[in-house]
Amino acid sequence: MRKSELARIIDHTALGPDVDRARVEKLCQEAIKNKFYAVCIPPTFVGLARQILRDSGVKVCTVVGFPHGQHRPEVKALEARLSVEEGADEVDMVIHVPALKSGDYAYVLGEIRAVREATQKAARPIVLKVILECALLTDEEKVAGAILAKAAGADFVKTSTGFGPGGATPEDVALLRRTVGPNFGVKAAGGIRDYATAVRMVEAGANRIGASRSLDILAGAPD
Repeated sequence: MRKSELARIIDHTALGPDVDRARVEKLCQEAIKNKFYAVCIPPTFVGLARQILRDSGVKVCTVVGFPHGQHRPEVKALEARLSVEEGADEVDMVIHVPALKSGDYAYVLGEIRAVREATQKAARPIVLKVILECALLTDEEKVAGAILAKAAGADFVKTSTGFGPGGATPEDVALLRRTVGPNFGVKAAGGIRDYATAVRMVEAGANRIGASRSLDILAGAPD
């Protein structure tokens, strides 16, 4: 997979607790230079990223209920709406993992729908990705979460926050792809630090990669 092809499916990411204005500005400039698909940044920096990336072709992605997903559905919906109003093109929301693990599918479906409805208030289409935190789930729970995300009107399922006990694996990506089918998004994120790993995720079925080590990934890619 060539460098330019890979760059166009990468969300160049900085979401740690130490991310500041300077880091976001640098991230955006790196995304413009390398033609990454998007930057993924904390909600408080959406406006700044939108200003820097305007007319660049790079999308602004942010997170909701991050990183543990234990916010109330109303709070997640509000966070999504405010981010979209400030210029976010894409929203990655964390589900309430304990609700999924306890089989409370109605709760999980309801919170995803609440965020979906909040994003639909925008005059432009907003991409919604649902983070399952696969390292905390059984295969049956991963399948259930993916089915719920699709049923609630999301656009992607995403493997991990990068802050859980494990990151993306080709096996999880393949399972999610089999579950959602060929026309739904699968984002692999968490622990993807080099070209070979990124390619394995794509081969398993990912059509988006989330990475904070995007420059290292591209460094190993052929021109």
